[in-house]
Amino acid sequence: MAKPNPGDKIVVKTDSESFEGILMPRPSLSDDEFISIKLDSGYNMGLGKNSIKEIKVLEKISGKKNNMGVKVSHSKDKPSISIISTGGTISSKIDYRTGGVHTSFTAEDLFSSIPELSDIANIKTTPLMNVMSEDMNPKLWIKMAKSIITETKSGADGVVLTHGTDTMHYSCAALSFLLPNSDTPIILTGAQRSSDRGSSDTFLNLLCSTIFSTSKYNGVYLVMHGSLNDDFCFAHNGARVRKMHTTRRDAFKSINSEPVAKVFPNGKIREVGGPPQNKGEKHPKTKLDLEEKVALIRIYPGMDPEIIDFYLDKKIRGIVFEGTALGHIPTTIPKTTLIPKIEAARNEKVIMAMTTQCLNGRVHPHVYSNLREVSSRGVIYCEDMLSETAYVKLMWVLAQTNKPDEAKTMMLKNFVGEISEKTIIKEDFK
Repeated sequence: MAKPNPGDKIVVKTDSESFEGILMPRPSLSDDEFISIKLDSGYNMGLGKNSIKEIKVLEKISGKKNNMGVKVSHSKDKPSISIISTGGTISSKIDYRTGGVHTSFTAEDLFSSIPELSDIANIKTTPLMNVMSEDMNPKLWIKMAKSIITETKSGADGVVLTHGTDTMHYSCAALSFLLPNSDTPIILTGAQRSSDRGSSDTFLNLLCSTIFSTSKYNGVYLVMHGSLNDDFCFAHNGARVRKMHTTRRDAFKSINSEPVAKVFPNGKIREVGGPPQNKGEKHPKTKLDLEEKVALIRIYPGMDPEIIDFYLDKKIRGIVFEGTALGHIPTTIPKTTLIPKIEAARNEKVIMAMTTQCLNGRVHPHVYSNLREVSSRGVIYCEDMLSETAYVKLMWVLAQTNKPDEAKTMMLKNFVGEISEKTIIKEDFK
């Protein structure tokens, strides 16, 4: 009997039943007491070696292999796509001793577990970092941007960056501003369930991301499940998307905007209504830099105004307020009003911006008199921009200019689709 190699089509017989699929390579850190096969459904199944009675090879692989043992094909007729891994759940496995999840897989491991990607493009893998998304920070965003630039200058027609989901929308926004003139598709994707789980959403997310990375949609996008099923993914503008559920596969939603497109695993892309992020209008060349002395402050009942003093003592350069509804903050009760603190921040030349914690809808500086009290102190009302996006954008703006008037103009300028002229009121897009 021929010994099976990774990539071979096999049938595995156990005490109770048989399973047919592709033998997957074993990442170096995984448990050697199990084998993994990819079923026709696209899901991976792990089988304990103690339960296996027989393994029969149905079809041997042929052609060149990468060093993980997966068949690799290269064609001049296919686009070249770089997959950059940064960590997160998509790069994680379950430690069955503790029940916890930890990062383990690299971009190469992911590609090895989804060899179908080589049917779409010539794939290059780059393990950039292994960081869970809660530990991401501005320095790592710049590191990602530099890696993407390196890949595109080396000939990549598109880039897929795998990332943890919890803060992926922050990174998406950051890369949108750091790379505003990208003439290639840059796709961020992740997984809600670790890649070694049979129910993982990795397969569809990475497959659809690779498909979308070969498309006409230049700029930065987030591609994830569009429903609870494995039927399609949505491609979202990188500056208009937010994680809206802790565990659902379709956790990411476009806010105040339609998704750009539906991406199907058969390779089809259907535009939903949102235009491509980069319409071909080149913005002035900007610095690949972010000002880290920016704070995001959520407004809540009973908050202590001296919170702002803390940031002023830290020599903060920018503050984004996440106000209530139209952009309200406490203004009328002497003990809780933030107005004196805002005046103090303005005197220190701190740039202040206002967003809403309502998510849907937009802020407005003139509907109520207390809103005028805030805007008259120089707080910039950021239309329907997401607070996370405004936070990242202010970092980017303050790295470009030291002039308050220019910073205000830039905050209200629509660079990558982060602001819309009219807010869409549809609740869902299917």
